Amino acid sequence: MSKQLKTVREKILYNCRKATLLIERKQEVELSPREKMELELHLAGCYICRVYEQQSILMNGLMGKLLKAARLEPRLDDTFKEDLKRRIEGRIAPDI
Repeated sequence: MSKQLKTVREKILYNCRKATLLIERKQEVELSPREKMELELHLAGCYICRVYEQQSILMNGLMGKLLKAARLEPRLDDTFKEDLKRRIEGRIAPDI
């Protein structure tokens, strides 16, 4: 019996993970009809994901307004890029 309960928990957790992914994706691109249906069904029964969706929409809107007001474009400075490049090359290069 406990194995079945674990499976149910895993399914619920997986569904919430998938729902949060769809919530974020929905703000960038249009979801397919299947994805829309899956998300709507999940949100109908999951209060936590409904709250997450509201918060995500609010945060994305506020960040958009902040960047627009400041006329800033998010970007990385050259020093950070060079440091990151060295770190990546260090992990790729074989140890001698």
